[in-house]
Amino acid sequence: MAEIHLKNIAHSYRENPQSPADYALKPCDYFWQDGGAYALLGPSGCGKSTLLNIISGLLQPSEGQILLDGRDVTRSSIQDRNIAQVFQFPVIYDSMTVYDNLAFPLRNRGVEATAVKQRVREVAEMLDLGDILHSRARGLSPDAKQTISLGRALVRNDVAAILFDEPLTVIDPHLKFLLRRKLKQVHERHQLTLIYVTHDQSEALTFADQVVVMNEGQILQVGSPQELFEKPAHSFVGHFIGSPGMNFFDCELVDGHALIGSQKLRIHHGGCAQPAERTQIGIRPEFLRLSDSAGDHSLPVMVESVQDLGNYQIASGQLEGRPVKIKLDEEQAVGTGPAHLHFAPEHTRIYLDDWLCEAKP
Repeated sequence: MAEIHLKNIAHSYRENPQSPADYALKPCDYFWQDGGAYALLGPSGCGKSTLLNIISGLLQPSEGQILLDGRDVTRSSIQDRNIAQVFQFPVIYDSMTVYDNLAFPLRNRGVEATAVKQRVREVAEMLDLGDILHSRARGLSPDAKQTISLGRALVRNDVAAILFDEPLTVIDPHLKFLLRRKLKQVHERHQLTLIYVTHDQSEALTFADQVVVMNEGQILQVGSPQELFEKPAHSFVGHFIGSPGMNFFDCELVDGHALIGSQKLRIHHGGCAQPAERTQIGIRPEFLRLSDSAGDHSLPVMVESVQDLGNYQIASGQLEGRPVKIKLDEEQAVGTGPAHLHFAPEHTRIYLDDWLCEAKP
């Protein structure tokens, strides 16, 4: 496996980019650790596949370098990078059996027949393909074919990294869950360097140790699922991660308080009283509480509706004319009308022009 260094990488599909808007991938510089499991997460068109194809060698970046274990592979071929890639749709040989499809990458590299047989059977057992090893791929379901594609990537022991470009899109939801769990088990057992592209936050957060959140060609944050949830570095991350996403309120910071419309909320803002075109406070629905009484860190709110979602409730309301979502326990009795909204101070974040400002308690 390999450490991957994206060294000042940027890419534009235009010949002479003139502004940041001309870049499909804006400049970035990151180290991805050997043996790490990473997910590239973001909406369609945000640059995930562009970045993945630069790493694999399908695309040469306009700027910067790709280093694998310190070796510059920016202009190296796909073969020289020794990277396996699994695409959104199955890439297999329909005329071959499942066994021969799995064996092909090994045979192509001159691996001895006994070793091929052993490795193919290991991967087949890992992915529950044992019962169809000698079936031809042509008659199999899309689910089975994509499982074979995953197996073809996993069958080699010598790859620097395995890249997955939304590989579970065509797969049945139940099998998708099982395969994701299998990939997690494979990673934990063999410490492969895995990079997984998806627009589905549940896939990313359950698969990866580190999630790379992207939007409009920019990497906004690289962090663990817990870090993304508790301390989103950018307002987009707050909106995109979580269901419902983070609440944001335009405000002014004055003397230890956030002024939201005509209301004053006591907060810790430390060194965050800096010039900015837009100042907001952000808080997850999970860190808000409703009650009948006011407190040091509360504001009046109008609850407009309550939705019971089984094991929790979502209350929707208005705070100084701004929409707010509150996540409540299933057992809590709550109705519509005026109430007091309590903010957990340790989870109330300040954002200046959409970027997190680290408050000092």
